[in-house]
Amino acid sequence: MLIQGDNLEALKALIPFYAGQVKCIYIDPPYNTRSAFSHYDDNLEHSIWLSMMYPRLELLRELLSEEGSIWVSIDDNEAHYLKVMMDEVFGRGNFVASNVWQKRYSRENRESIGDVHEYLFIYVKDQDKFKQYRNRIPLDESQAKIYRNPENPKETDPSKRWRGLPMTAQGFRPNQMYTITAPNGKKHVPPEGRCWSMIESEFIKLKEKGRIYWGKDGNAQPSVIRFLSEVEGLVPWTWWPHDEVGHTDESKKECNSLFGADVSFGTPKPERLLKRVFEIASNPDDLILDSFLGSGTTAAVAHKMNRRYIGIEMGDHAQSHCQARLCKVVDGEQGGISKAVNWQGGGGFRFFKLGEPVFDAYGKLNHDIKFAALAAHIWYAETQTPLSSFPRAARECGSTAPQYMVRDADKPGVTTQRVGTSQLMSLYDSPLLGVYDGTAYYLLYNGILGDRRPQGGNVLTSRVLAELPGIAEHIGPVVIYGESCRLGPSRLAEHHITFKQIPYDVKAL
Repeated sequence: MLIQGDNLEALKALIPFYAGQVKCIYIDPPYNTRSAFSHYDDNLEHSIWLSMMYPRLELLRELLSEEGSIWVSIDDNEAHYLKVMMDEVFGRGNFVASNVWQKRYSRENRESIGDVHEYLFIYVKDQDKFKQYRNRIPLDESQAKIYRNPENPKETDPSKRWRGLPMTAQGFRPNQMYTITAPNGKKHVPPEGRCWSMIESEFIKLKEKGRIYWGKDGNAQPSVIRFLSEVEGLVPWTWWPHDEVGHTDESKKECNSLFGADVSFGTPKPERLLKRVFEIASNPDDLILDSFLGSGTTAAVAHKMNRRYIGIEMGDHAQSHCQARLCKVVDGEQGGISKAVNWQGGGGFRFFKLGEPVFDAYGKLNHDIKFAALAAHIWYAETQTPLSSFPRAARECGSTAPQYMVRDADKPGVTTQRVGTSQLMSLYDSPLLGVYDGTAYYLLYNGILGDRRPQGGNVLTSRVLAELPGIAEHIGPVVIYGESCRLGPSRLAEHHITFKQIPYDVKAL
């Protein structure tokens, strides 16, 4: 989903649907470098920049899942201030790392000390859950070349390529301090200050399976044979060199090939950089979010890697760059990481312009708000959980005619389908929002029961109460939102009903 609009308002609108569901957030906010870009105001006064970032980070925290992580690209202009601010928003204990990305491969000679790096700050909601969820980095062939088959140097089968891993560990453990006899009769004991990495019974099992290597002449200290097929990958570390994750020259060329040099984006990130982030922090079908979408790199990479995604951009380049780029991705463009992930095109996305807010500038309920948006807002305010029927609701919360960009497998190219509001309204046909923790929640609004008179169906009367779906079978508390109530206190108490009047009882998040 691609949203055009102010990212602060867009994040507020997304929380009732997506709170606690985003696995990976990546943002590349303006660096406040006191320079001007055609697509970004990157010349904000320091305090204004901090004031801009703080509420957005708070909202992003609410959208993050328990095992999720947020990755923020930044440079030295605001990095240390951002670190302190993120410590406050996410908690110092939830800081994971400050990755250093080598953005240049050539020397920078214009300054007194050349600037060749940027940072990626990583924060989580729960360190233990993130560590269990995060992935290791897959080995590429340059890293896997140490795994060989001595009998066949050209071997490519990972189950037949191996290396010997040292069989010692630091420290002293009595049950791991035994003598090992090599095939040629030589006795081996652990080096000083170390012990064997396993107890003797485990060593004997490996030896019987032929998983111990004694060197070419059978005289070396034993090591454990590990096949390439058994390698799960590398534990990520904080140094990200340009040859692994790309550089600014690479990203600029990617953008130029997509948009042309005359209208290209000023400060894009390479697709390989985002690929590395998503490899570590997410899995296929996970939800990715970028609220500073820029040229659309995050969405493009997420699409190619089979991740669901939400991208938010405010300016015209939401259409001229982001939408145009995603159309090319759907149609199978071969730039960036396409060859690395065998991207052939396919899938689709939806483009929205941010709709009306739930509350106006004076804190009053917006009279133009649609049923789905108000339903999601009320549900989240009551339960602090996202509304599960978001895929339907989102269509009504976006523009009155959202566009679906879909690549038809039978018909080449991208097709655009426009869906009108009247069609979308029919997707919601019940005032019952759901049951949470034993309480049923209803919303009487916009004539949801089919009565389109000004107050018809929006006022709780005996007739309306009888027509509410599931009300007769429900045992437990009931909360009903509506314009007014014609039932007396005793009748409400009889049915365990708490009535809340619109707009006065609708709380801002």
